[in-house]
Amino acid sequence: MIIRSEDAVVGANSDKCKTIEYSFGDKDIDLGLAVITGRYPDKGFCVNLISKELIYVIEGFGELVFLDEVIKFKEGDAILIENNRKYYWNTNYCKVSMSCSPAWSLEQHKIVE
Repeated sequence: MIIRSEDAVVGANSDKCKTIEYSFGDKDIDLGLAVITGRYPDKGFCVNLISKELIYVIEGFGELVFLDEVIKFKEGDAILIENNRKYYWNTNYCKVSMSCSPAWSLEQHKIVE
């Protein structure tokens, strides 16, 4: 199965988080790209209630800030975020590939204080 680049769904979680989604219709896994240019979310934290998120940093650097730690990342790094873990992005610019298992959905992505 293939999703051509011209068939990917362009979107945005905010003005600082632009996305491209490659949804295969598979409930177990998906793929997306994100370009993040600032703190996301603007305040509070984001959390994925159901899925683990596997992230590969294609370009840029920054920090993922969790309640209990700060992870500095750079191009070429891979990060695994467990479900229900609150975090926010702190970066001037990064481009990442993200795969979620089970597949990501808007209903499971929350912004919390």
